[in-house]
Amino acid sequence: MGEANLVKTICGYCGTGCGLVLEVKDNKITKIRGDKEAPVNKGQTCVKGAFAYEYVHAKNRLTSPLIRKAGKLVETTWEEAYQYIATNLSAIKDQWGPKAITMFACARTTNESNFVTQKFMRTVIGSNNIDGCNRT
Repeated sequence: MGEANLVKTICGYCGTGCGLVLEVKDNKITKIRGDKEAPVNKGQTCVKGAFAYEYVHAKNRLTSPLIRKAGKLVETTWEEAYQYIATNLSAIKDQWGPKAITMFACARTTNESNFVTQKFMRTVIGSNNIDGCNRT
């Protein structure tokens, strides 16, 4: 077993952008602490930022996209998954109009991700039907 490497990163649980320092040993996260040099959190973390990292190494974590075929979810390529999404969204939009499509944004992502989400809905889909959990 090797020595732990320290990796600076940004927490992915919400849009705050807290700086974290991960201790990584044998390619696995073993501990997380707040980055004292990060201007957003100055070394402090919430419970999720500090302790919720086991999912990264979970054996049942999805590693590729899934599409339902003949009633069963099967692994597919990203290209096929994106094509499936585009084809089906276009079909819904053509048949029912853009207001038949809605999207749910998330407060646990970055502002940039939410911006792209609303831009996609308004310019590509043509719908203002976008909501999120950050207003509750």
